[in-house]
Amino acid sequence: MKIAVDSYCYHRQFGSHYPGLQKPARRRMSIWEFLQRAKSLRLQGVSIEACYLPQDRHFLQELREVLDRLGLERVWAWGHPEGLRSGSDRRAEKDLIEHIGIARQLGARVMRIVGGNRRTRPASWPRHRRRLLAALKHCVAHAEKCQVTLALENHMDLLADEILEILAAIGSPRLGVCLDTGNNLRIFEDPVQVARKLAPWVQATHIKDITAQPGDPRDFSFWPSVPLGHGLINIPEVLRCLQQARYHGLLAIEIDYLHPRYKDEDSAVQESVAYLRKCLRQLHKPRGPQAVAVTS
Repeated sequence: MKIAVDSYCYHRQFGSHYPGLQKPARRRMSIWEFLQRAKSLRLQGVSIEACYLPQDRHFLQELREVLDRLGLERVWAWGHPEGLRSGSDRRAEKDLIEHIGIARQLGARVMRIVGGNRRTRPASWPRHRRRLLAALKHCVAHAEKCQVTLALENHMDLLADEILEILAAIGSPRLGVCLDTGNNLRIFEDPVQVARKLAPWVQATHIKDITAQPGDPRDFSFWPSVPLGHGLINIPEVLRCLQQARYHGLLAIEIDYLHPRYKDEDSAVQESVAYLRKCLRQLHKPRGPQAVAVTS
């Protein structure tokens, strides 16, 4: 597994913020600065949010060249914030298909996609399932032709078992999962249990830690992001689930709404990188006989 960062960590620097929760960043960041920051942190890859970038041919060619020169593995991330709107948006479906071609042009073997979010989810699961399957079947057929693997994120729109239903119904090796380690806690599922269920299908990740603060747990603001190791997510156990499933892809650190007590996103990213490196060192240590603790 390879440590990476998702550009959404710097969403304020790319020009977006959560109104009422965050202020706009004082200084903007370019994609080139983001890539250089990833390289300065000695990361092996990046997940790049398409929503912040132009898609003209010359820009994409330059982006591919810089990624190759820096030696960064890449995931092309499509769909922020509502993706396919739970299968109800045909224009979004067409856009997703166009972005499969962009992912291929950039040399991204994996493309993270979003089915929807809590706001777009229909009340009826059978209706939701029917709509989403219809949209995904067209997209997956195109991904198979382009040899790009789509990774459907658990984006607070789907429970773990519902994702497994979708995967089974599609039945294609070109559709897997982008495992966000924090999102399903926000819809009251146990993150480790979710990781155990989904790990065999994981093709991309958002390695995220979140905590709780006063308020309504049904509100997004109740669950702010924190640097890895400071929150409620058992990151080492999630990594163990991925290791046992023989996942070898990117561990892309992601921060969305950063808890106000932390200084800034870049500091949180830096701290998260150090924590993730420590976790991986522990994970790869040989597991010998259990030491016996002796106390007096």
